[in-house]
Amino acid sequence: MAEPEIDAAAIRARVPYQPITARPALRLPGGARVAVWTIVNVECWSPARPMPRTVLPAPMGRALLPDIPNWAWHEYGMRVGFWRFTEALSSRGLKASFAVNGLALETYAPACVAAREAGWDFIGHGYEQRPMHDVSDQAEAIRRTIGAIGDFTGRPPRGWESPGLTETPETLDLLAAAGIEYVCDWCLDDLPARMRTTTGSIISVPYTVELNDVAITAVQGHSSDELLKRGIRQFDRLYREGADLPRIMAISIHPYLTGVPHRIGYLEQLYDHILAHEGVMHWTGAEIMDWFTGEERRLGPAEAGAAG
Repeated sequence: MAEPEIDAAAIRARVPYQPITARPALRLPGGARVAVWTIVNVECWSPARPMPRTVLPAPMGRALLPDIPNWAWHEYGMRVGFWRFTEALSSRGLKASFAVNGLALETYAPACVAAREAGWDFIGHGYEQRPMHDVSDQAEAIRRTIGAIGDFTGRPPRGWESPGLTETPETLDLLAAAGIEYVCDWCLDDLPARMRTTTGSIISVPYTVELNDVAITAVQGHSSDELLKRGIRQFDRLYREGADLPRIMAISIHPYLTGVPHRIGYLEQLYDHILAHEGVMHWTGAEIMDWFTGEERRLGPAEAGAAG
């Protein structure tokens, strides 16, 4: 079967190139330098299908279903690891953005209730954990996800993170048409940017594949302390640069990876390092988006338009 032809120019046109040295004079409240946000990802992996990630290879190279060891690896995160996140964040007065599959709201209801009670910002993360390319009806999957979160929290999500950060050429248009205001899939900047869709614009809030435990742990296979080492270096650099122009720092974590006993302490140390600095905002994705749109209004159309 032939691969569909992709219009590279159309993809680039979504968010025109602009160097960070040519941005408008954005300001964080109180002269802060960095806005940090944490994304806790909660997904629903079906034991009847191949796993989105694996920790053990298929025995003798033969994929078997059900894949109990890899499914259970993820399930540990929801039974145990997630609750380490809630303690680490609440004990420090921090809130997370909660990227959640629509199906997980039922499957892992106690965890989702805990996120709601903690005041976390719910983000659509697909209805179930599978690439957008494998979803037969994206518009319906987006609608179901938004509806499930709206029913659960009392309001629809404003943000969206596609499973695996996957998109097809029409995903952004479908999200904007459904009322989604910001996306996390385009990890291309340290500041938000407006992106073009067929129904107006949508905002890209800086997300991360570099401070994302899927990349660090499940893909690159680093030691347990890599999130701390990389996170400190990331924060320190952004904090220095933020003296001239604010920066956004994302920390993306999954309960089955960073929520295990030999990694959770390094996440806590990273938070403590960041909290020891003045001039840092601890926000959710929605708060970052609202700040950015407020800055656009303050600067006016001509200057703010330079933000893309």
